Amino acid sequence: MSENRDRLFATPQAEIATFRFDDRVAAVFDDMIERSVPGYRTIVTAIGLLAERLAQPDSHLYDLGCALGAASFAMAHRVTAPGCTLFAVDNAWPMIRRLRRRLDRIPPPLPIRPVCADLADIRICNASMVVLNFTLQFIPPARRLPLMEHIHGGLRPGGALVLSEKIALEDPLQQRLFTELHHAFKRARGYSDLEIAQKRAALENVLIPEPLSHHVERLHRAGFASVEVWFRYFNFVSLIALKGS
Repeated sequence: MSENRDRLFATPQAEIATFRFDDRVAAVFDDMIERSVPGYRTIVTAIGLLAERLAQPDSHLYDLGCALGAASFAMAHRVTAPGCTLFAVDNAWPMIRRLRRRLDRIPPPLPIRPVCADLADIRICNASMVVLNFTLQFIPPARRLPLMEHIHGGLRPGGALVLSEKIALEDPLQQRLFTELHHAFKRARGYSDLEIAQKRAALENVLIPEPLSHHVERLHRAGFASVEVWFRYFNFVSLIALKGS
């Protein structure tokens, strides 16, 4: 459940600042993402189910770009394989600070280790499952393939990457339709046209979506043996990429 209602863009702003994962965003993030990303709660719940199935004994699990730890908690409550270690990584200190407070209040069955660091500085090793839940879209495109290669290299045989992203549509007519549908989704959850427009301006050049085909091709180039879309809602998708055995 969200702690605070997202009203960050509810009043007119003379100048729209670039979106940052600062204290103001961290304070309302739970509410912001659930009201902005279609199917978000379903994705998080399924990540827990996938972890229950895919986590291997004595392996590492990573939630990269963990924010307040929704996917981390989902995994931590479902993993049954013995000897697992779960790392929750984010480069935004306000997110990690709030995650640590949350862990102090409600520690999950599998301990979560919060790490404040850039993803480029994290060594992925002995991993059976890695999650990038709406994280890659905030990483500069030139850094995306090296990150996928690094993740693939750090996965055990049979390991899995779960990648959730907002995507761009290659057909302009479909792109316009899906953008309108996404805005309708946000209006139905209480956001005004002003909030939608101002947040969209703040995210310009920060959140950079790509076509689904680019993600699939990149994952194969990184070495993944199998890539499949398991969830889609408008222009939001989640994929499972499996490392060969």
